[in-house]
Amino acid sequence: MADNRDPASDQMKHWKEQRAAQKPDVLTTGGGNPVGDKLNSLTVGPRGPLLVQDVVFTDEMAHFDRERIPERVVHAKGAGAFGYFEVTHDITRYSKAKVFEHIGKRTPIAVRFSTVAGESGSADTVRDPRGFAVKFYTEDGNWDLVGNNTPIFFIRDALLFPSFIHSQKRNPQTHLKDPDMVWDFWSLRPESLQHQAVDRKAILIYGVVKLTPKTIKASHIQYPTTLWLYQKITNQQMILFKKKKAFTLKKLDKTDQGIKNLSVEDAARLAHEDPDYGLRDLFNAIATGNYPSWTLYIQVMTFSEAEIFPFNPFDLTKVWPHGDYPLIPVGKLVLNRNPVNYFAEVEQLAFDPSNMPPGIEPSPDKMLQGRLFAYPDTHRHRLGPNYLQIPVNCPYRARVANYQRDGPMCMMDNQGGAPNYYPNSFSAPEHQPSALEHRTHFSGDVQRFNSANDDNVTQVMAPLSSVRVAWSFFSMSAYIPLLKCLLLLLLSRFSHVRLCATP
Repeated sequence: MADNRDPASDQMKHWKEQRAAQKPDVLTTGGGNPVGDKLNSLTVGPRGPLLVQDVVFTDEMAHFDRERIPERVVHAKGAGAFGYFEVTHDITRYSKAKVFEHIGKRTPIAVRFSTVAGESGSADTVRDPRGFAVKFYTEDGNWDLVGNNTPIFFIRDALLFPSFIHSQKRNPQTHLKDPDMVWDFWSLRPESLQHQAVDRKAILIYGVVKLTPKTIKASHIQYPTTLWLYQKITNQQMILFKKKKAFTLKKLDKTDQGIKNLSVEDAARLAHEDPDYGLRDLFNAIATGNYPSWTLYIQVMTFSEAEIFPFNPFDLTKVWPHGDYPLIPVGKLVLNRNPVNYFAEVEQLAFDPSNMPPGIEPSPDKMLQGRLFAYPDTHRHRLGPNYLQIPVNCPYRARVANYQRDGPMCMMDNQGGAPNYYPNSFSAPEHQPSALEHRTHFSGDVQRFNSANDDNVTQVMAPLSSVRVAWSFFSMSAYIPLLKCLLLLLLSRFSHVRLCATP
């Protein structure tokens, strides 16, 4: 390999070297028939028209016409890799999930990194949150976690998600990115305020002065959504589990690779010179044995603590204070294999938060509740109703046995001659009481509750030390969310200014 070339650039060369001792395969049609000539169409004379009987051409072109599938409506640009999760600390007191069964246990994982708003061909260094999704292939089926590199989310009600994404995408008439749409939505949804205030010592406006991660490997991974953990079905005291960012043991806000960011100038330059910079860096790191890793931590809260918590603990626009709910180390995520084929193993990789093995259940988090439907629904649209039969999505460490049959792209044996109805008298799959959901109790009026002004300011102001703004000022401004955003923008540009309504 030349000194100025990396593994990603030399991929074709390496593929050839790996097959040096083999004869080239015989070229065939999709049906397996050998092809005699792949360079010339079948015509009537050298200048004549093509013939319909040229099945080599029609087979090739018909497949080419159908190569593209719908891109993801969000997180379209991404990179993927594979590896393992290893348990380093015992948390079996919180959950019976087999993935946490004992220290040293390793579970295969698939991971996808992404930007959020850009299209599939967009640059890796644009100002945008970074998505991070993990699929754990456990003995009790797949467990999927989806998150970003931010500890909180923009909205707390899933009904607003389509509008939120529309505001981040392109203008319906000009087809251009429109900052008026972005800031109009944020200013009208005050719960997004904390997502703009992301630094402890000064208020940094998201998308204005927040730095861009230098590489995929050098970024925090955060799961603001809450889940429920439980130990045994007979245990009446359930435990709340808040998925938290994966980072190093040494410092609470760093990955194992350390945090590295790009300047505005470097991010813009790379977007022009190498828009796939992040994807390339990840591929080369794994190919050269520099396996990236993250340390997984959790925060735990009991039901009794949740009942007296000062705010809704299931609100993903807020964080759980580390002082009250310290980070508990769990294990390490290590990526040590690049995808063999990008389309097969990354573009078709489908994450679904409703994939939860026994010991893990969804909480009342409104965004999570919406995602339980939205994620598998979009996969059925993009990949078909049998997308779980695609090898990268298949829960291959569990035996799938159910009463689902047929449908487009049914690629397995369709469960043979087993009964396709339940109950039945023929020794077909039976339900497992040990996997029954834990009993929970909810009560209250059924209506559409407005949570727009559910204390969107307290946590935003709490970390400030160099800039002080009186709480009373924001109380009076509770119904002027646009003014809040404008004030924060002003403070970010004049960080030396001290505003105070009281001595």
